[in-house]
Parts: sequence; C-alpha cells; structure tokens
Amino acid sequence: MKWNWQNTDWPNFRYDTASLISLEQKFLQSAGEVIGAVRHFNDDDSNQLRIELLSDEAVKTSEIEGEFLDRVSVQSSLRRQFGLNTDDRQIRPQERGIAEMMADVYRSWHRPLCHEGLFHWHSMLMAGNRYIETVGAYRTHEDAMQIVSGRLDKPTIHFEAPPSRQVAAEMETFSTWFNQSALQALTRAAVGHLYFESIHPFEDGNGRIGRALAEKSLAQNIGQPSLISLAFTIEKRRKAYYSELERHQRTLDITDWVIFFSETILDAQQATLERVDFFIQKAKFYDRFRDKLNERQEKVVARIFKEGTAGFKGGLSAENYISITDTSRATATRDLQQLVEIGALTRTGERRHTRYSLSLQK
Repeated sequence: MKWNWQNTDWPNFRYDTASLISLEQKFLQSAGEVIGAVRHFNDDDSNQLRIELLSDEAVKTSEIEGEFLDRVSVQSSLRRQFGLNTDDRQIRPQERGIAEMMADVYRSWHRPLCHEGLFHWHSMLMAGNRYIETVGAYRTHEDAMQIVSGRLDKPTIHFEAPPSRQVAAEMETFSTWFNQSALQALTRAAVGHLYFESIHPFEDGNGRIGRALAEKSLAQNIGQPSLISLAFTIEKRRKAYYSELERHQRTLDITDWVIFFSETILDAQQATLERVDFFIQKAKFYDRFRDKLNERQEKVVARIFKEGTAGFKGGLSAENYISITDTSRATATRDLQQLVEIGALTRTGERRHTRYSLSLQK
C-alpha cells in the first residue's frame, strides 16, 4: 500500500472547497467573539487568562503523547517567560521546555516559518530527553520512521514517513507552502497539520510541534494569537483524531480530514469562549467574596476553581471539605453553612446526599 508521500502528485492535496464555506465563516465569527470577550480585560486579568489557557494547552498537548506534566510548574515557567511574578519552585526540564515553546509560539506567530525556528522549538521540547539521537535538527537515522503499536514481534504499522534523506527537501517545500499559502484559516491549518505530520521530520515531538503549527497558522489568518483550546479539544477525541490522521495519510483526497479538523477547531473555539466566560465569573466571584472568606474557605474555593468549567466531580460534599482543609466535621459544617448564607455556595440535596456548588454570576 502506498502512503500519501509516495503518490506522484504529492503534496498536491485535494479537497472540496464548497463543503468548507460555512465552516470558514463560522470560524471567523467565533474568532471575533473571542477577541471581543477579552478586549476589555485589564493587564493583570489578561496576563492571568493567557497563562491559564497556554498552560492548559501545554499540559494537554503533552498528555496526547502520553506525557503527564504538573500544571502548576508549567504555569510558573510560563509566568517567568512573560516576565511576571512567580515562585522559585524547581521545574523539571520537560515542563520548562513545553512552557518555553508555547510562549514562543504565542510571541512569534507573525514570523515566517523557518527551519531554525522549528529546530528551536524542538530543542525546547526535548530538553532533558536522553532517548533520541538528534535534538534541534531533522532526523538523520537510516531506519524507517514508523508509527507502530502492538507487540514488538508483530507490530501494527499505522504510518511510515519519508526516509530521513528526503526530509530536508520535504521541509523546504513545506515551509515555502506554509509561508506562501493563501488558503482560508481552517483549510490552511488542516492541510498544514496533515502535511507536516506526514513528513514527520523529527525523531520525536512531531505531534506537539504539528499542533503548535496549526495554532501559528490560525493566528496568522486572524492577525493575532488565537489562544484556541486546540490540544484541550483534541485530547478529548484522541482516538478519532489518530484514526482520521492515519486514514488520510494513505491518500491525497482529504476532504473528510479537512472537515474533521475544521470541526475540531470550531469546538476548540467554543471551549475557549466557555473558559473565558468562566474566568470572568471567577473574577466576579472573588470581587464579591474576597474579604468574606476565612483561610479554610479560600482553600476550598480555590480547589473548586482549579477543576475548571467541568466543576468539582460529583459536587462538593462535607467529606470533601474535611479532606481538603484537614478540619473537624463541626468546623466544616459551620464553614459550609456560612458560605451558603453569604451566597458564595448553593446547596442541593439532603443529609449524606448534600452537595455544594459555587454561585457564579453571568
């Protein structure tokens, strides 16, 4: 079976532009909503939102590849990257590296794509990695670059990329295409992502760099960083993402892929809007109750907000409160009752089924 890059027409991807018109229009409309939602933030709130969104993307893009990072450490490193106040905690190389890359993606969105920029991202991403031969350059090994799964003695080959000797030329063509492409936002990001992943130019890190390129592409189309929750959304549909990617690395007819990736981006936009709205609600909550909470209550509220838009799984119970604050049941009951009385929490259920949730204002 031929892979896409073995086709004589490579890399002339084919897709139905008519089927993408409504998706492209929806993207531009939603992009305007995101821009409008954050336009009136003050500098402190804008910085905090940027750190939260970028750290979530950093953690999720790594999680897609099976690497689990500490979100607080990533946030601390990001704050340092943007010159903001932070603590002096010890940060592992992989958390510092992904934070540095995400910050560079955010800051350098407008610059043309070049080999040196990609090498710089790869060096950041592979900080502390001792298991690959080539860091900060395209792969050079002679053995085939394959995506495999299953038993070592009987692996399933999902994709085989072009041999290393072709990578430099392939990436020169890809960079030229990326910098000269006049495609609309969703189409350019979708084609570019599949194109890059099909070359698979690095020994490791291709997925994370490929998703960063999609975000760079979108930013260039709308004229500013998108802060889109792309990895956050892909991680939720990881199986479908890999399935569609694999299916379309066997053909140059990629209409279904462009539609799939475009719909993923649109869902990511909505996730971003939800998180921006949640951030606004969080700011309003603290404005209302900042001086009315004791230390235990502040700790619990911060813990609930840490769960994000999904909320505290199963709702907050008295047992949760006791566990988080390491306090007595009597004190927990008194604290929770006070939070309900001042309007900070809403109570539902009775007795052992009693649960509490934050009272947020739209």
